[in-house]
Amino acid sequence: MTTTAPIRSPCPPGACDCGRDPLLETPGADLRILFLTRNEEKRLIERLENLQSLSDLEHLQRRMLEQLGIRVDIAPGFNEVRTMRGIGIQIGELPGLCRKTRANIPAAIRRAMEKRPEIAYELLNANDLLRDA
Repeated sequence: MTTTAPIRSPCPPGACDCGRDPLLETPGADLRILFLTRNEEKRLIERLENLQSLSDLEHLQRRMLEQLGIRVDIAPGFNEVRTMRGIGIQIGELPGLCRKTRANIPAAIRRAMEKRPEIAYELLNANDLLRDA
């Protein structure tokens, strides 16, 4: 008996440009992203919103890349960083990644940084923006 992991249900027609169906039809395609069901996405977003430290964030970045193929790059913006919006959070292009998920991940990380500003300070310090003169 074989069991298969559930995959994400399709988005309503015209609501998303994720390319789920063409991905399913491509032989040998990396289908890991489709294992991020809506329930699993909710768990991921909740986990991201409750980050405890920069190392916790980095750990989740590695896990998202390993398990789902999602690359999340986080770095201070080109201009001054006065708010959490000044921190750039980029999601790498990935066929099958829902448009809403692509927006929810950075939003959840920003909410975590607003709750725990020390994460943002650690990030800025890691990029030499807060080092002692």
